[in-house]
Amino acid sequence: MKFKVNIVASAEEDLFEIYQYVYFNDSEEKAEKLFSKLYEKCLLLQKNPKRGHVPPELSLFGINEFLEIIYKPYRIIYQVTGKEVFIHCILDGRRDMQKLLQERLIRE
Repeated sequence: MKFKVNIVASAEEDLFEIYQYVYFNDSEEKAEKLFSKLYEKCLLLQKNPKRGHVPPELSLFGINEFLEIIYKPYRIIYQVTGKEVFIHCILDGRRDMQKLLQERLIRE
């Protein structure tokens, strides 16, 4: 069964910010490559969206409806609803994830 992957606006913004950061601090080539790899990783969820795990920062609060997959150091946070996958954010795992996830997911 194939799931439809939806990248919500906030996750699109995350992708764009990651691209910009790498573009301006490294190179256009590396920014393009990273963007492509992150996008491909998101699309892999079409085939097996349950393969992720609950982010430990959310599990502490008993929030188990979000899953994550990793493309080091980035964390792709998503939710499976029916036959659809909603990618809510793509975050750099080196940042304060507890704070970011609370701000981004709990408020939605």
